[in-house]
Amino acid sequence: MNRRRLIASGAAGAAGAATLATPNLASAQPRIRWRCPGSFPKSLDTLYGTQEFIAKRVSEMTDGAFQIQIFGPGEVVPALQVMDAVGAGNVEAGYTSAYYYLGKDPSLALATCLPFGLSSRQHWSWLTHGGGRELYAEVYRDQGVVGIPAGNTGSQMGGWFRKEIRTVDDLKGLKFRIAGFGGNVLGKLGVIAQQLGGPDIYPALERGVIDGAEWVGPYDDEKLGFQRVAPFYYYPGWWEYSPSIDLMVNARAWEALPAQYKAVLESACAEAWHWMAARYDVVNPPAMRRLLASGTQLRGFPREVMQACYRATQEFYAEVGAGNARFKRLHEKWDAYRIEQTQWLRVAEDSLGNFLAVATAQR
Repeated sequence: MNRRRLIASGAAGAAGAATLATPNLASAQPRIRWRCPGSFPKSLDTLYGTQEFIAKRVSEMTDGAFQIQIFGPGEVVPALQVMDAVGAGNVEAGYTSAYYYLGKDPSLALATCLPFGLSSRQHWSWLTHGGGRELYAEVYRDQGVVGIPAGNTGSQMGGWFRKEIRTVDDLKGLKFRIAGFGGNVLGKLGVIAQQLGGPDIYPALERGVIDGAEWVGPYDDEKLGFQRVAPFYYYPGWWEYSPSIDLMVNARAWEALPAQYKAVLESACAEAWHWMAARYDVVNPPAMRRLLASGTQLRGFPREVMQACYRATQEFYAEVGAGNARFKRLHEKWDAYRIEQTQWLRVAEDSLGNFLAVATAQR
């Protein structure tokens, strides 16, 4: 027997066995294709870009076996009907904000944000360790969806106005585009709130259908061109301290997912939540400088206006709670958490942040 040929034959056999023993990850996993419309314009590379980021990460973590096809507003469903389509099972998932659907249940507002609420850091801790997601799950269950936190813009601006806001009286009769409970609160002060999808805001502002509008912050607002039709840019956006955006998944589609794909979605969405917040922190400051250089007039809401808005907010929460037991129960838990966090961070972080702001300005 030829000893060399025997050794070569044995080596080839061993290599073949090794090849067979190594699993092909893509073929070993079930191949799933989902459709995912969103509420945010494709022109906004951070909001829509986060939707793209989620699809990319899910594909990467499953070697392409789990694919999510994403769509912009109007391509499959209108911007403000995404949750309806997901709950009905017309699509498997959607990328949207729960507070667009308050007419179904006021408790949905808590899943996005509440006026005079939590910072992005506080919001994440509330969601992941403070019991927030467990509370929201029961609200989403009624809508036929599972909500996964998948984005956060961080603190937003107070919006664009055609005229200055010097007193509370300046709010009366003002037609203002705003989402969520902020519109209800401002309505108590005489504002006529309008809820419009992102693509519809600029035309309405340009034609004078509305007198002002809020969206996110300098980077996105500059892209949408609001500075061309309204000169005064106000802060802070007290109604949206840190709005959370969700990947909403049809409840039946979620239950049908293998456990490892559920874990992949959770991981991709957690990455996306922080990816969005971090990106806005990077792109907003230079965008603000560009806006100011081009003639935008930056204004802070007067203290009188802020105090009136805060009082109106607390009155509104009490009114909603009186008519909705679920909202009252969830809001009480959320508010207790907010108060404790505010007191803690006032000592731990705000004191240093305020000092640094003054010290830096004096350099």
